[in-house]
Amino acid sequence: MKRELKAALFDLDGVVFDTEPQYTQFWGAQCRHYHPEHPGLEHEIKGQTLTQIYDRWFSGDLESEQDIITQRLDDFEAQMDYIYIDGLESLLRQLHQQGVKTAVVTSSNQPKMQSVYRSHPEFQMLFDAILTSEDFAESKPSPDCYLKAAARFGAAPEECIVFEDSFNGLKSGRAAGMFVVGLGTTNSIESIKSLSDIQIKDYSDMNYERLYALLQKI
Repeated sequence: MKRELKAALFDLDGVVFDTEPQYTQFWGAQCRHYHPEHPGLEHEIKGQTLTQIYDRWFSGDLESEQDIITQRLDDFEAQMDYIYIDGLESLLRQLHQQGVKTAVVTSSNQPKMQSVYRSHPEFQMLFDAILTSEDFAESKPSPDCYLKAAARFGAAPEECIVFEDSFNGLKSGRAAGMFVVGLGTTNSIESIKSLSDIQIKDYSDMNYERLYALLQKI
């Protein structure tokens, strides 16, 4: 019996937009300032939510700095370059033509999304739903966010494909019982193989037919 592809669920940074190098720049500056004893920390925290970063690295004596860092981050995100990953827009058009629902499922918050909308007024029309951190009780790697997105479309987990780049995001898609496509935009292809069903560098060779065929192999 063939599986129906009902929903394609996309993380935001490193999956929709090629923003990870910019975040590495921002967090590199913060980490060198507050944690000079831990070089390379900006690479370790990739894919974590702001709350997770604060709880682990900016609590205790540094808790008073959280509001300052948050303001710096808001200012940084307001002027970031939001560049689509190659091939994304073409893939979204194909999915919609085939009746597949699409959603952004991100740990980003609404203030961040307002910056995205200012940069890309068309963004909200590209997806059928946009779920942000305000919509979830638990952060990735919990499957909560992806299960909520599937439920919004009346889709079973096995009828969904997740696109992720971070370790926590990939684990979230796996925990939700969905087919996981890993993008090598944030971490190396080799490092995400164990957490994803297939790996791609961008969407230039990806289309509806290939995704549908992959889903049948589960």
